[in-house]
Amino acid sequence: MNAAAPALSEKDATIWRYQAVTSDGSVQHGEMTADTEAQVVSRLRKQKLLVVQIAPATRGSALHRELLSLLGRGDATRLRGQEIAEFTRKLATMLTAGLDLDRALRFLGETATNKRGTKLIGALRDRVRDGNSFADALEGFPSSFSKLYVGLIKAGEAGGKLGEALLRLADLLERERKLKTTIQSAMIYPAVLLVASVFSIVLLLTHVLPQFVPLFEENGASLPMATKIVIAAGDFLTAWGVVILGAVLVGIALARVALRKPHLRLSYDRFLLRIPILGNLLREIMAAQFTRTLGTLMRNGVPLVGALRIIEGVINNTAGASCVMDACRVVREGGSLALSLENERIFPETMTHFLKVGEETAQLAAIALKSADIHEEASRVTIQRLLAVLVPAITIIMGVIVAGIVSALLLAMLSLNDLAH
Repeated sequence: MNAAAPALSEKDATIWRYQAVTSDGSVQHGEMTADTEAQVVSRLRKQKLLVVQIAPATRGSALHRELLSLLGRGDATRLRGQEIAEFTRKLATMLTAGLDLDRALRFLGETATNKRGTKLIGALRDRVRDGNSFADALEGFPSSFSKLYVGLIKAGEAGGKLGEALLRLADLLERERKLKTTIQSAMIYPAVLLVASVFSIVLLLTHVLPQFVPLFEENGASLPMATKIVIAAGDFLTAWGVVILGAVLVGIALARVALRKPHLRLSYDRFLLRIPILGNLLREIMAAQFTRTLGTLMRNGVPLVGALRIIEGVINNTAGASCVMDACRVVREGGSLALSLENERIFPETMTHFLKVGEETAQLAAIALKSADIHEEASRVTIQRLLAVLVPAITIIMGVIVAGIVSALLLAMLSLNDLAH
């Protein structure tokens, strides 16, 4: 992993905020990650934007953006995953039916279900009509279209098979969406259980228990220590509950800002991979994502080194991305992809064995896609195992806490009975 150090320097992670004027005179705000301010200016000029102002994103603005994201008020111009998948499928259908790109984009813009989609598709069409390739137009909207998306479009345009590339891209996006939906659906029950349990505990401490406190005070009973602790906890939550909630939100936002530091994010991602069950799940998801993307890219004519560079930007776990970057260097020097990944011990052994067979039989793309099916199924099995541990654990822990609160209350009531006798 030592070769990954240059690519993970803090300089690479500099985020620049810019303000620019488009060809139609409207003002565009945005952010871009680059080494220097000159690189930002160069990229914006390629997009035919007139730069007005550029400044590094401050910690305060980053914290503000993370808080808005936690509250559900993120980037208002970004297309959601489902919207991108639908756009890709519809565009692929129209292009394979013989419609030209300009007319297809015009139709999609006119039939978009929201203003956000209409505006973005209109901007894409304008850039294509100005002489840019479709891939170059897509690069102007990195928050909506990933490097993988742009890379597949470039390969499709270069081979004169844009429609086929879009169809395969739509299939890839749909599979990724299904896997993501499976994970999200599986986590709904534990999340609801956890929220309901926490709400019940807070309700007991802040509303139910305080109704008995005057009764205890009137009788002058000597309360058990457990009851005193529970009453103090209820008073503390009543007085500071809102402050605690705000502090938690700010803490989460600060943690997300801190994880933008490459060395912290790398350590955090490595730690996640070491957690039992969860680490296995993350490895299987990474393997499915890696092999599915690799197979799709190579089937669309992208060479192996180019595919690995794109995959490096697709993998969310920085430890996995660094491993892919090292493998890309090894392949560029004539080495084996499978052996390089195997030596790093980041991805599952099953994946590296499949890739080794693919390299030996010169069927790397086909074998990678078959491997992706296996790892997606393994991800679903691992999710079931995680739930099998998580749900009982939440139930037991919250049950013990509620039982402790009720027991403390019953002890106080018994002390009142002793006084009466």
